[in-house]
Order: sequence, then structure tokens, then C-alpha cells
Amino acid sequence: MLFNPNKLLLDPYARAIEGSIDWSDLVFPYAPGHPDRIDERDSAAAMPRSIVVDSHFDWGTSRSPQRPLFESVIYETHVKGLTATHPDVPAELRGTYAGMATPAIIAHLLDLGVTAVELQPIQHFVSEHTLIDKGLTNYWGYSTIGYFAPHSAYASSDGGAQVDEFKALVKALHDADIEVILDVVYNHTGEGGPLGPSLAFRGIDNASYYRLDPSDRSAYVDYTGTGNTLNVRHPQVLKLIMDSLRYWVEEMRVDGFRFDLASALARDLHDVDKLASFFDLIHQDPVISRVKLIAEPWDVGEGGYQVGNFPILWSEWNAKYRDGVRDYWRGSDWTLADFASRFTGSSDLYGFAGRKPHASINFVTAHDGFTLRDLVSYNQKHNEANLEGNRDGESHNRSWNSGVEGETDDPAITAVRKKRARAILTTLMLSQGVPMMLGGDEIGRTQHGNNNAYCQDNEISWYDWDDADHDMLAFTSELIRMRRSHPVFRRRRWFEGRNVTGSDHDDIAWYRNDGTRMTDSDWQKGYAKSLAVYLNGKGIQTTDAHGERVIDDSFLVLFNAHWEPVRFTMPDELAGLEWEITLYSATGLSPELPVESPETGEVDGWSVAVLKKRNGNPT
Repeated sequence: MLFNPNKLLLDPYARAIEGSIDWSDLVFPYAPGHPDRIDERDSAAAMPRSIVVDSHFDWGTSRSPQRPLFESVIYETHVKGLTATHPDVPAELRGTYAGMATPAIIAHLLDLGVTAVELQPIQHFVSEHTLIDKGLTNYWGYSTIGYFAPHSAYASSDGGAQVDEFKALVKALHDADIEVILDVVYNHTGEGGPLGPSLAFRGIDNASYYRLDPSDRSAYVDYTGTGNTLNVRHPQVLKLIMDSLRYWVEEMRVDGFRFDLASALARDLHDVDKLASFFDLIHQDPVISRVKLIAEPWDVGEGGYQVGNFPILWSEWNAKYRDGVRDYWRGSDWTLADFASRFTGSSDLYGFAGRKPHASINFVTAHDGFTLRDLVSYNQKHNEANLEGNRDGESHNRSWNSGVEGETDDPAITAVRKKRARAILTTLMLSQGVPMMLGGDEIGRTQHGNNNAYCQDNEISWYDWDDADHDMLAFTSELIRMRRSHPVFRRRRWFEGRNVTGSDHDDIAWYRNDGTRMTDSDWQKGYAKSLAVYLNGKGIQTTDAHGERVIDDSFLVLFNAHWEPVRFTMPDELAGLEWEITLYSATGLSPELPVESPETGEVDGWSVAVLKKRNGNPT
């Protein structure tokens, strides 16, 4: 019945798709109300079309930046959300690839200093009929139906323009020395569960493309929470995925991929297996193995949470970093040891089997969840606009509203929120690993407490450029500049905690606020929320492109997650050195740390102070 000759299907290898689905009974393979009876009506009138496009594009001299991952600063964003309301993007280009390629958007990214954009799904996707019936739409795009086709709604004109416009976007970003990473969804498709529509894969070969329940082959195995799971055990499905990945690298010239629910791709039988066929093919492929590979290391099935368990070529969204940093900066007890581990690259997760600190993609906020502004402004999710009775979305957000739920005019509450947001961003940009920030956090974007805005193609999700927090933007830019200027914050090797040759100090050292070294018992004090860390710029243990030893400045970073100020004393072994205050998150871009003497200083509540000692010229 699913192989229904009356139904028009999209070509899984189509390079472009035109039109949208008319959600009617026509697109379902079975008769209305009778899933055991074939529907003999032609679905052509309700279906989009696969179209042929000219693949020629003049790339000129444009080349990929090919930046090493450890040097990257990733900016997760949405093509439409970024551009939909920008006053300097022409109205006819807002919400499009061409709009994102305009000088105004490129200038913003360059001024911010990010090295890569990670685009939420731009492979052609569909909006589920359940959303359309509610007057909503699939805004995020995690409902792919065409793995070779750029999403047509992001083109400024019809007739296959999306292909050239996407290529032009990649070219513009590469010319600005910015890489392009695609968020790809190879774990499921937009056809939904076994009673869903017949749009492409289901009607061609249901048993090959989808994982069927061995005990009931009319039912699907669902590791994704969407009703279906692609059957990556099947050779044709693996071939489709590999062909698609190579196409986006070779033809579209993207620089890497973030794999949504990547654990589902590693399930050869049932358990997640890092030796799965999918990984074997990736590692052996001469094209794909050379680009950036980032896993979302979980799915919704049993045993799907696999943070730290992906193979050597892969980096991972580090959810334990997110949770640890959120807990510390909301003042939770018993967080000091975990916070220190996350700040130094999460060696407990990645410090084995040849993996390096850049295996950890550090993030505190992402598309799925609160924005940074909302993280410090809400205790609870507020997803009523999704029309699911506020039942959807994560309920345990590790957030704190700073004293009042939601928006407020109270200057004291607002000040605390801004301090906490700056402290979180400072932590993110100075941590070992690779920082990924949520686009819009740099301008104080809010979703008004909605932590699951997947269906909100409106002002809830779009960047509000008219209300941009320019102070936060300037502070974020300075943080990124500091990270990119100092290799001590983006080490390629793990800290060893040992004395550095040619230096009087260890490569890293942790101190209490009174200047004494942290002991085992200090790490176990549940109430402790302040500490200092020394990062030795002479202990990076790497060489530059000319084989010269890299020597950076040294830094002393003071963290205070108490609500009140804490006085820090300079450790005796570091006293007498020429320290300068280079950043103080409590005051934003004015690094004015209250100091009583050269040896002591008071760090305000919810704040980070960064002191620098010059050692030489960083590379």
C-alpha cells in the first residue's frame, strides 16, 4: 500500500525543490480513515516539485578559510531569524540567504569576531500538518525531506534560485574569512510516523529507508521522538547520507556539519556503537573526514546519551559543560569541582583515546532552550504560544530569574541579570575547548521565556535589532578578541598540572580566594562558590607554523558566584609580578577592579576578573 503509484514523490537526490505541501488527504497513501485501504487519488496537485537546476556557479578566487577547529568561535544562527527585522537588510531580502549575505550582516559577524556560523537546518524541510492546522509552522527546520536541496523558502525568488543564493552566501562568508557549518538531520525525515504522508522515502521503499519494528513491521522504531528513524544499517541509506555530505562539501563548499541526534546514526542494532558502519564510512572518506564533524551526542532512545563517547575525529556538543556552567552561575551548591573541569576542557570526558580539548564544543545556550537573557530572567518556561498547554520543552532549565520572573523595570534586578550574563559569556569564551554561542545573545535577544520556539516564525524567534543591547555587543566582541589573541585560552593539549620548563610555575594552578592552593577538601565544600585559576602562558606546549615555541601572556582568572563581593588575595608564589586588570565582567568594558593594595582586590558578586602578566608576544 505504501508503494502507491498514485502518489507523486519527491526525488531523494533532487538538487532543488519548489513549492509547498497542500496538507490534504491527497498526500496520504491510504484512504481517509482507513489505513488498511489504498488511496487511488493522484496527489500531484498537493505536492511540491523536484526541479532541475544549472549547477554552474562562478566562485572566482573564493576559498574556504580552513581554520583549525581549536581556533574556532562558532555562532549558531537561523537564516531567517538573523535577517528578518534587520533595518539595513533590504526588505525584499529579509529572511533569505541573500539577506544574510548582505554587507550589514557580514559586518556584524566580523565586528563580533566569530570564525564560523552554524546554520540551523537549511536542507529542504516541511512543516507538519499538525502545526499548519494550529496556524503555526516548523520554524527551526528539523523535519528534512530533501537532503541535497537548499530550503526554497529562504530564497528571494523562485525557479531554483535557492541553489545559487546559498552558494553566494557561502562565498560571501568565506571572503570574510568565516566558515559555514550546517546543522543536518540524517536521523529522521519529515514523513513522520507510519500513518504519516507519502512524500518521498516512504513511497519509494519504506522497509529500506526506515527502521521497522521486528515484531510488527507496520510500526516504526523511533529513537528520535518524531515518529520515524532512518535505517542507517541499510547500504542505500548510508549511500544517500554519504552522497549528500559529499555534495554539500564539494558542490556547496561548506566547512563542516553538526549532526542532529547523532546517537541515532550509531545504532547498528539497538545499542549506540562508536564502531558503527556510519563512523567507518565517515573516517575512510577522503572528503568528509577532512571537514569539521560535530555530534549532538544523544537521541531519545534507551542508552542514547553518549556525551564523551564519540570517535576521535568527532567533536561533541558538551551538554555537561552547559549544565555545569549554568549551575555554578545560578549559585548552586556542590558545583566548584565540576565547574573547574568544564572550564579546563572536560578532560574527564575527552582526555583519552587521542582526543584533544577541542573535542568539547562548549555552549551554555543554543536554539533548543532559553536564550542567555532568558536564562537569567526566568525560572520557568513560558511556552503557551506553542499551543501545547505549556507541556512542551525542558522543565529543568538550571536557570534563575535573579529575583523576579520575566521582564522588569527594577534597576537592581536588571543590573544583576546583566552581570550574570556577562559572567557566563566570559566563562564560555575563556574555557578550553571550542565556544559556541547562540546568535542574538550578544544583543540581549529574548524569547520571553519560550524555551522551545521551534514553531514560532515570528517576533518571538526573530532578532530584535531595534532593541539591541549595544553594551553587551561590545563586551562580547572584546571577549572574543581576547580569546582569539591569546592561545593560552585555546590550548591544543591538556593541562598537566606540572612545572613548566623555563618557568617558576605550573602550567595551571587553582587557588582559594585567600591565595592558598586548593586542596582536595576545598573542592568538596558545597557552599564554596569562588576560586581563582592561574594559566601559565609559557606552558602551552605547542609550536607555530614556523616550528617556534608558542609563548603567551599568563592570566589569573578570579570567579565569584556568590551574591555578595569576595576579597581575593594574590597567591604568594604569584605576588610581585607585574599584573594588570584586563577584564572585569562586573563593569563591562571598564576593567576597574576595587583594589586596596597590589596584593588584594574585591570581586563583585556574580562576576569574573581577569588579570594579565605579560610574557611575550602571543601568536
